[in-house]
Amino acid sequence: MFVDKATITVIAGRGGDGAVSFHREKYIAAGGPDGGDGGKGGDVILVADDNMSTLMDFKYKRKYTAGNGGNGAGRMCTGRDGENLYLKVPRGTLVIDKETGAVIQDMSEVDSFVIARGGRGGWGNKRFATPTRQAPRFAKPGLPGQEREIILELKLLADVGLVGFPNVGKSTMLSVVSKANPKIANYHFTTLYPNLGVVYVGEGNSFVMADIPGLIEGASEGTGLGHDFLRHIERCRLIVHIVDVSGSEGRDPVEDFETINAELISYSPELLSRPQIVVGNKIDIVQDPSLPEKLKTYVEARGYRYFEISAAAHKGTRELVLAIAEELSHLPPVRVFRSEYVEPETVPETPDDLIYTAENGVYSIEGAWMERLIGSVNFSDYESRMYFERRLRDAGVYERLEEMGIQEGDAVRIYDLEFEYKK
Repeated sequence: MFVDKATITVIAGRGGDGAVSFHREKYIAAGGPDGGDGGKGGDVILVADDNMSTLMDFKYKRKYTAGNGGNGAGRMCTGRDGENLYLKVPRGTLVIDKETGAVIQDMSEVDSFVIARGGRGGWGNKRFATPTRQAPRFAKPGLPGQEREIILELKLLADVGLVGFPNVGKSTMLSVVSKANPKIANYHFTTLYPNLGVVYVGEGNSFVMADIPGLIEGASEGTGLGHDFLRHIERCRLIVHIVDVSGSEGRDPVEDFETINAELISYSPELLSRPQIVVGNKIDIVQDPSLPEKLKTYVEARGYRYFEISAAAHKGTRELVLAIAEELSHLPPVRVFRSEYVEPETVPETPDDLIYTAENGVYSIEGAWMERLIGSVNFSDYESRMYFERRLRDAGVYERLEEMGIQEGDAVRIYDLEFEYKK
């Protein structure tokens, strides 16, 4: 199954917690704190794989998490770093931030990209030792890793895109000029997903051609199959527009040409400026000789190069390939989408962001600053509890509670902890 778009959540690993430990060894009195730091959380890394052509791997699994860092230990032992998670994606995949819609990275030019960074490990109690606090019984917890919801969108890396109505001979054309083996049959929508083929022109000269599923009127608005694959034309350096000039289906080639161009422009106005070669196909079974001549006159008057071929009979295809190669020789490289994403500024956690609520005589306090503080406190240790109380007082928490009308003996709840308020 060809899948070219997926939405996933990536979560980097959490940093390990710092350790609370004291050196104990025979004949060494008062060895002091020796708690090590926690290890760094693992990163989530996208890797461009040239052997992948679909995002099928992301169709059923939507959440990917890297390994957490190990906790620190005594003897100044640092915890192990979390295991990185590597996600392979096809080269040419766009990484888009779901919330803003901005492009984070185009995986066509880079081999790997860190999409979510692991959290930093917490400090062990050795780092908190001072001349006045020689035996700290607390450490810092590790920081959480980045979490992102992203859209992976594959845009094929092709030099040439074949476009046109269904059943005009695009797949036949690709099979004739390359070694690709697309499904070919005499009915509409035979091609259900884009096919790629490498076209060899001569020694050291080749290009990649993509067969885009047939477009119909309204494709840019979701009609038919082609709308799902219009994104793949955006990278193409050259558009080869194939038109059935045989008249076998009773359509007007000029109307077909204008209809497809209108759909391309509706999808992306930028495609209007993309170089285009027009090809009249099925010339060997033309029923009305005026149809090819009408299309030729019409497109050449508008500045397009025009070729007549019969892909099925291999007539005129070599001349077309040479013309395509000549056109590509002076066109810029395949389009690369530049990053538009701006990392949001990290707002420092402060006591000003704490949320205070009072209900039935119970005063609750919540907030990231408080959660971080609680994680660094050892409530079984008197000195650590005094440190916690000083931080609350310095942060103005007691003052805020008194403004809310708290009385001595009232309960103060901070997440899973509950205290009795004393002045």
